[in-house]
Amino acid sequence: MAEVKMAAELRNEMGKNRSRQLRNKGYIPGILYGKGMETQPVKVDEAEFRKVLRKHGSSSLMDLELDDKVIPVIIKEIQEHPIKNQYLHVDFQKLRMDETVKLTIPITIVGRENVEKGDIILVQQIDEVNIECLPANIPQSVEADVSNIDLNTPLLIEDLDIAKDENITILDDVKDPIAVLTEVAEEVEEDLEEEMPEVEVIGEESEEDADEE
Repeated sequence: MAEVKMAAELRNEMGKNRSRQLRNKGYIPGILYGKGMETQPVKVDEAEFRKVLRKHGSSSLMDLELDDKVIPVIIKEIQEHPIKNQYLHVDFQKLRMDETVKLTIPITIVGRENVEKGDIILVQQIDEVNIECLPANIPQSVEADVSNIDLNTPLLIEDLDIAKDENITILDDVKDPIAVLTEVAEEVEEDLEEEMPEVEVIGEESEEDADEE
C-alpha cells in the first residue's frame, strides 16, 4: 500500500466540450493506462489533486482508488493551461510492483543561502534527474544540498543521496553538474567610458580653427 492515495472515477464524458464541462465542475479529465490493460478514461477532483501535489509532489507512488479497486500508479504527465492556473489533463500509469519503472524526479536545491554571498551566485544547471527503480523504492523528492560547495567544486549528480542508493539506478551521467557557484563580474567598463575626457587628435585642425583662418 502506498502512502499517497487519490480517489478517481470512470468518466463517460469524452471530447473537448465535455472535458471543458468537467473542468467547470471542478474535475480534471485523465486516463489510466498500463501494461496488460485497456486505457480507461477517468476523472479526479481538482482540489484533491492540488492538495496531493502540494504535499507529495508529482513523482510519488500513489494508490488510485477506482471502483472499489486500489491501483498502484504514478502521474506520468500533467497538461496545464498556458495562461490560466488550471490543469487540463492528467495521465496515470499503472505499475506492477515487481517491475522497475523509469521516471523523472525533480531536484530541490537546499542551502542556497549558505553560499550566495556578495558577488557569488548559485547557478542551477539541472532541475531533474532520470532514474529507474521498483515502485516501492521511488523517492518522494530529491534534495541537493549545496552548503559545502565552492567556486572550484560544483555539486554533481553523483553527490546526491539517491546516487548512493543501491535500489535506484541513475540513468543520467553522474558526472553532470547540478549546481555551480559563479562570481558576477562588476560592470566597470561603462563607468570608465563616462569618465574618460575627449582628446583632440594632433595634426588635425578643429572646425573652429579652420573657420578663423
